[in-house]
Amino acid sequence: MKKSKMTSLFGLTALAGLVFLSCTKEVKSGPNFIFKPAPSKGVVAKFDGKNITMEEVLKGAENEIYEAEKKVYDLKMAKLKGWLIDQMMQKDPNKKGMTNDEYLKKHIAGTVKVSEEEIKAFIKQRQIPDQYINPEMTGRITKFLMAEKEKTAIEDWFNKKTANMPVEIYLNKPTRPVFDVKVGDAPFVGKADAKVTIVEFSDFQCPFCQKGAKVMDEIKKKYGNKVKIAFKNFPLPFHKNAKTAAVAGLCANEQSPEKFWKLHDMMFADQQNLTNEGLVAKAKTLGLDMKKFEACLSSNKFLSKVEADKAEGQKAGVQSTPTFFINGKMISGAQPLEVFSEEIDQELSM
Repeated sequence: MKKSKMTSLFGLTALAGLVFLSCTKEVKSGPNFIFKPAPSKGVVAKFDGKNITMEEVLKGAENEIYEAEKKVYDLKMAKLKGWLIDQMMQKDPNKKGMTNDEYLKKHIAGTVKVSEEEIKAFIKQRQIPDQYINPEMTGRITKFLMAEKEKTAIEDWFNKKTANMPVEIYLNKPTRPVFDVKVGDAPFVGKADAKVTIVEFSDFQCPFCQKGAKVMDEIKKKYGNKVKIAFKNFPLPFHKNAKTAAVAGLCANEQSPEKFWKLHDMMFADQQNLTNEGLVAKAKTLGLDMKKFEACLSSNKFLSKVEADKAEGQKAGVQSTPTFFINGKMISGAQPLEVFSEEIDQELSM
C-alpha cells in the first residue's frame, strides 16, 4: 500500500512536471509593440524609421470603417433614446404607480389595434402558404403587427414630446467617406448640372441591383431634375450574361440615351432572359436600328468600356453590387429610400 502511494505520488509529480513543460513550450511572445502618444496628428505608427499615417493604413477600407463606426453610433443613439423615453415616462404624473408597460398600454398605445385586413395583407405580402394559416400562426402575426404598431406609437409620442422639449445631442455622427467618382460619358438622367449626382455601379443580372433600380426610380419621382443619376457597369464574374447585358445597354445608348434607359428597365424586369437572343428581342421593341445594334452586340464593341467601368469602381472601393456614390459618398447595397434621402437632402441644403 505504501509502495502504491509512493508510485502514485511520483506519477502525479512527473505529470505535473510534464504539464508545466508542455505549457511553457506553448508560450509565445506577441509582437513588440510600444504604445505611446503620436508625434503628430494622424500618425498611427512608426516603422523602419518612417511615420505611418491612418490614411495610408485604411486606404481601401474607408467604407468598412464608416459602417463599423455607424453601428457604434446607432447603438449609442438607441440607448440614449431609450433612456430619454424612460425619463419622459417617469416625469408624467399619469404614470404614478404604473410600470412602463402599463403606461405604454394605457397612455401611448391605448388605441392600437390590428385588423383582419392587416393580417390578410401581411400573409399575402409574405406569401405564407394556406396550409400554415391556423389560429396559432394568426396569433403570432397579430403579436408581431401589434409590436410594430406600438413601436410607431412610441416614436410618435416621443416626437411630440421633443417638439416642445428639444434635446441637445453631443454625440459625433460619423460621416461617409468621399471618393472621386466621375460621371464621364456614362448614361444619365436628370439635369447635367444638378447639385446632386448619384453614380450607380450595377449588374443587370443581380437581383439586389433590380431592387436598387427601383429605389432609383423612387428618387427620380421624389427629386426630379434636382438629382442626376448615372449608370456604370460592374458585372460580377458568376453572372454569365451580365457582361453581354452591359454591352447591350451601351449599344442602345450609342443610338439614344432614352432607349438605353428603356432597355435598362426591360433587362432588370426580365433578368432570366439576358442571352443574346433575349437581348435582341427586347431591343426590337424599342425602335432601334437593329442592324447597327446587332453588329455592336455581336462584336462586343463596348466591352472595353464595361471593363473600364468595373476597374474604376474597384479603384473607388466597390466590392459588391449595387453600390452608389452620392456626390462621392458611398452607399453599399439596395438601401431603403430614407437612407438615400438623408444624404441627398443634406447635399441639397449645402
